[in-house]
Amino acid sequence: MNITFNTQSAPHIPNTNTVTKVMLMVWLALIPAMLAHVFFFGTGIIIQLTLSIIFALGFEALSLKLLNKPVKLFLKDFSAFVTALLFALCISPVAPWWISLIGMFFAIVVGKHLFGGLGQNIFNPAMLGFAIVLISFPQAMSAWLPPQEIAPYAMSFTDNLQAIFFNRFPSHIEFDTLTQATPLDTIKTAISQEYALSEITTQPLFGDFGGLGWEWIANFYFLGGLFLIYKRVITWRVPAAVILTTIVFSLPFNAYNADHFIGPIAHLFSGGLMLGAFFIATDPTTGCSSHKGQIIFGAGVAIMTVLIREFGNFPDGVAFGILIMNMSAPLIDRLTIPKAFGQNE
Repeated sequence: MNITFNTQSAPHIPNTNTVTKVMLMVWLALIPAMLAHVFFFGTGIIIQLTLSIIFALGFEALSLKLLNKPVKLFLKDFSAFVTALLFALCISPVAPWWISLIGMFFAIVVGKHLFGGLGQNIFNPAMLGFAIVLISFPQAMSAWLPPQEIAPYAMSFTDNLQAIFFNRFPSHIEFDTLTQATPLDTIKTAISQEYALSEITTQPLFGDFGGLGWEWIANFYFLGGLFLIYKRVITWRVPAAVILTTIVFSLPFNAYNADHFIGPIAHLFSGGLMLGAFFIATDPTTGCSSHKGQIIFGAGVAIMTVLIREFGNFPDGVAFGILIMNMSAPLIDRLTIPKAFGQNE
């Protein structure tokens, strides 16, 4: 019996993901967490996402124009769009509008195009922009809204617009009453005042595993990350290394003094660790390419995050941990790239 197969000429290489497809998959994976942000912290996050996207695309188009690169072609890859999403998810829902402007300038212009554009940047653009505004404007970055479940006043969309653009808050509610620190910032401040962690976490701001609301958002980042692994957009090594190293490295501190050092589960479900593990540390451009290197990179992010949270001046160290490991990635790759077959040295 003769059987005919449809064949094509070599090379027989399967289709690979395009930049546009990868970015759209990342955006899709972030949707549950974005909806959770809106549910727990109100519509301010929608305004911040919109502002960041507008500023990111504007700086992207301007940079491409000045560099004589095809604007339409590179805008369609959605890389600037995803950078804006990641940045906006890290800032307060009521941060002033110029936070997004400055953050996107350093992310897109400085962090991306001054290094040669997409694929040539050393630092993750979103984390570079976030770190700049966090260091430069700590007061504006620390004024978060409490979860709506315990908020004294539910900010409407109009209230959020006035707060972001005109720094106006409802007249019958004081600013200090309406806003408060994040759970990690609250822990950092209270520990410095010699309160025990067991006392601090009894506040309504805290939930079962981490910050109230934050633990659910972390769950959705985790599920979104699993979706990206399933679709082979990212590999499992970096997020697994981040999560496991966070548990292993923070456990001895917590076992030594549970009233002073944050427990492993609280580390995972408070702040931006899950976002960093699945959506930022997995950036192929600024991370490691070897399998061993990816595990070392993820472990380094976790160690730096825990050390900064416990001993540093900032409540969360995810952004700084990623940026430090971005600088280390070329050396890690150089030391961990497998030898070619038959090579003795």
